[in-house]
Amino acid sequence: MARRVAAGQLSGVPELPDITVYRERLAARTVGTQLVAVAVSSPFVLRSVEPPLAAFAGATITGIERLGKRIVIAAGRELFLVIHLMIAGRLKWVDATKKAPKGLATFSFTGGTLVLTEAGTKRRASLTAVQGRAALQAMDRGGLDVLRSSDEALLARLRSENHTLKRALTDPRLLDGIGNAYSDEILHAARLSPLQLTRKLSDADALRLVHAIRSTLTLWIERLTAEVGDGWPAKVTAFRDDMAVHGRFRQPCPVCGAPVQRIRYAENETNYCARCQTGGRLLADRAMSRLLKGDWPRSLDEL
Repeated sequence: MARRVAAGQLSGVPELPDITVYRERLAARTVGTQLVAVAVSSPFVLRSVEPPLAAFAGATITGIERLGKRIVIAAGRELFLVIHLMIAGRLKWVDATKKAPKGLATFSFTGGTLVLTEAGTKRRASLTAVQGRAALQAMDRGGLDVLRSSDEALLARLRSENHTLKRALTDPRLLDGIGNAYSDEILHAARLSPLQLTRKLSDADALRLVHAIRSTLTLWIERLTAEVGDGWPAKVTAFRDDMAVHGRFRQPCPVCGAPVQRIRYAENETNYCARCQTGGRLLADRAMSRLLKGDWPRSLDEL
């Protein structure tokens, strides 16, 4: 069955697994080399004035880091270039023997060129230049590193505020690097409703969620790493055929076969399996439930 993807969601924000692969492949190509020049072709992409981009010319790359969903190019003299891809931004690598295509910004290294591109007309992707580790840390939203923290720390962070699980997982102030796509996959793996409140989780459900966070993200990092190999990640998308529920509205759940459901809001949607996650109960979609009122199905059987 063909996948149905909402308008505006053809790519999706790169999340922790995608950013991790970008970081590893970029590090393999640039760490220890020199950044020859940075050029910006769009006035909207650069979000800083100090230090000037000219300060990076000739700087040696000391590391490629991740800051939430952002990629950080670290250079000598504590210079940092912070790239936020947002929804439609992507990175391309071009070897030094080939001509680089035009993009919002280009980063010329001794071994090749990194090109920042963005599909569509909305300019949301950004580049920020900062100097000093303190200035870089000031950009951190404060989310917990879910792959490095203890179970206790992760449980405490989840319960620190009373939100739905969907909101808690995707809040960058609480957890680091999880967005719309992988939150759906995590909640399906944990067999929990996206509308379950964090402070009403039982200890067993909370621990299952913690394990699902780590296992899901680790699984996808391994899958994407194996898919890319020594190459460059050319297909970075929030919609993948082997995902369990995200972007799979009306398609069968891989666990129970029930049709995947969705809740739509603004430009996003939450996908879930009613049989696996909500005991067969359909969660109200605001727009459709208002339209259908009493005819809104409350369960899979009614549907």
